[in-house]
Amino acid sequence: MAEKDFSKLEEKLGVKFKSIDYLRQAMVHRSYLNEHPDFELGHNERLEFLGDAVLELVVTEYLYQKYENPEGELTNWRAALVNAHMLATVARELEIEEFLYLSRGEERDKDSKARQYILANAFEALIGAIYLDQGWDAADKFINKIVLAKLPTILKEKLYLDPKSRFQEAAQDQFGITPNYKVLSESGPDHAKHFRVAVMIGEEMAGVGEGSSKQEAQIEAAKNALEEKGWS
Repeated sequence: MAEKDFSKLEEKLGVKFKSIDYLRQAMVHRSYLNEHPDFELGHNERLEFLGDAVLELVVTEYLYQKYENPEGELTNWRAALVNAHMLATVARELEIEEFLYLSRGEERDKDSKARQYILANAFEALIGAIYLDQGWDAADKFINKIVLAKLPTILKEKLYLDPKSRFQEAAQDQFGITPNYKVLSESGPDHAKHFRVAVMIGEEMAGVGEGSSKQEAQIEAAKNALEEKGWS
C-alpha cells in the first residue's frame, strides 16, 4: 500500500504537526491492524477518547461564555455540534476519508452508518492529536474554526431539535396540523424486531422510515419527511 501524503491533509486542516505520527495514528481504524499487525502505529481509539473530552470542553466553554440561555438549551446546542452526524459531515468536508487506514472490508463499505461513526471517531482522534502535538490553544482554535462555525446554521435551522420535534413544528406552522405516526409493518422475532412507520399529516403520508424500534422508525420517517417537504 502506497504511503499517504499527510502534508496534503495538514494543508486542509491548517495545522502543521511537529510529530506527523500523531496525525497518522488519528487515522488508523482498529480493522486496519487486523490485516496489518506489523504496522508501526496503534489504532486511534485512545486519541479519540482524549479528543472527545477536549471537543466537549471547548464547545461547552464557548456556549457558556457567549450565551446566557438555560442549561437545557445549551445542552441541546452542544449535542447538535458534537453528534456523530455533524462530526462525520465536517470530516468529509475536510476530506479526511482518503487518509483513513481501513481494512479492505471497511474500505468498500463507504455509505454505511458504520462509516459515519468511523469518520466521527477519526475526527475526535484528530482533535486529540492536535492537542497532544500543539497544545490547548491550537485545539481550541481548530474547534472554533471547524466545529463552532456550524453553530449559526444550527440555530437558524433549529437543527438542535430532533427530527420529530422539527417536523411537528413545521407541520403545525404550514398546515395547523399535528402529525401522527402509523405502523405500516412489523416483522422479525422479539429480540430482532423491524418496524416500518409512516408519518402522516392528516391523510397524507409525508414520509416513511424503518428501524429496530418504533421510536427509531418514527425518527427516520420524520427525517425523510423533512427532506421530502424541503423543510430540512
